[in-house]
Amino acid sequence: MPDRNTSGLIIHEERCAGCELCLPACPFGALSMRGGTASVDQSVCTLCGACVKQCPAGAIELIRTSRMAVNPGDWSGVWVYAETVDDAFHPVVFELLGAGARLARSRGAVLTAVVLADMDESRLSPLFLHGADRVILAGHPELSLYRDEPFARILVRLVRTYRPEIVLAGATTVGRALIPRAATMLGTGLTADCTGLEIDPETGNLLQTRPAFGGNIMARIVCAGHRPQMATVRPRVMEAAPIDPGRAGGEIVRFEPGREDLASRLVIDSVLRRQEGGLNLNASDVIIAGGRGLGGPDSFRMLADLAEVLGGTVAASRAAVDAGWISADRQIGQTGKTVAPKLYVAVGISGAVQHVVGMSSAETVIAIDKNPSAPIFGTADIGLVGDLFEIVPGLIRRYREGTFA
Repeated sequence: MPDRNTSGLIIHEERCAGCELCLPACPFGALSMRGGTASVDQSVCTLCGACVKQCPAGAIELIRTSRMAVNPGDWSGVWVYAETVDDAFHPVVFELLGAGARLARSRGAVLTAVVLADMDESRLSPLFLHGADRVILAGHPELSLYRDEPFARILVRLVRTYRPEIVLAGATTVGRALIPRAATMLGTGLTADCTGLEIDPETGNLLQTRPAFGGNIMARIVCAGHRPQMATVRPRVMEAAPIDPGRAGGEIVRFEPGREDLASRLVIDSVLRRQEGGLNLNASDVIIAGGRGLGGPDSFRMLADLAEVLGGTVAASRAAVDAGWISADRQIGQTGKTVAPKLYVAVGISGAVQHVVGMSSAETVIAIDKNPSAPIFGTADIGLVGDLFEIVPGLIRRYREGTFA
């Protein structure tokens, strides 16, 4: 009899007719034939149930439970998935290490960075300098490009081996693909796009905060009965961990992926899309963002002139993007990018909460709008009420003339 306290896929061998109809039904390749009967690789199975419907003999049973039979005391440590881009660590990794160090201190636990990449030990020092106590390195040439199956399979195997209580990753393109897949394979919960992480002092559970209902409320989510507690975190909402020169090294644990770990049905090549002007909003210290108040696409030329004199980058609200005035890769907000520049100038942006959540971490916010009741003024450090078509050209002229101190 199967353990009813454990979620999983059960093959009743005495019923299996060996018809193999279940094999092509599985989208994840978790099923194979062994000794004339079907067999399941639980580390790959996502419990989708597609094979159950295809089995004419009723030999496959899917068991899902609402609670895992876990003892939270058996799980310890905070993990950060150290994503790499172009052979370097993604900036969000250092933000996660800052948040992870704070959580690890609260739990009296070890902070571990997990690297899945074609990388050697000599390049791991930035992780230690930014707070990691330990690094688990799964290094292999076949991990130079991201693929869902091997990355998730290796991460799940590591989690099952070391049992961390918290796993964090950036809400990047890779993070949003990898972590949900891993959470499903582990049968645990996941909170996506978090903007806040804290430890409940009474229970020790991770309190995960994220915008919900279109950004109109902030939801606090707890994964009380499952481990690990998994979350993806929006880039540029956490403060990056400072460099500690005294932490140039630390414990390194090597994991050697086997052929079965690296297997994938996906064959890919890397095609890099070079954005206009090397656009990288997350790295910009000055951002000039335009909204519906600009009235049309031609007005963004004016913002480009202001960005030029300030050494900044042009961005936009969703309203301007939806209107087709500017490309979507420049959108700031809940459904766009999250930024934390030193200066953010909002021009003709009303300041809906969906936009504010993407730029509220800016050091200084200047808002320009003709409506004195616009919500953006509640976020701004400096508010200029008036005609933006007079104010912005005036700012450009004075900066070019050097009449600003």
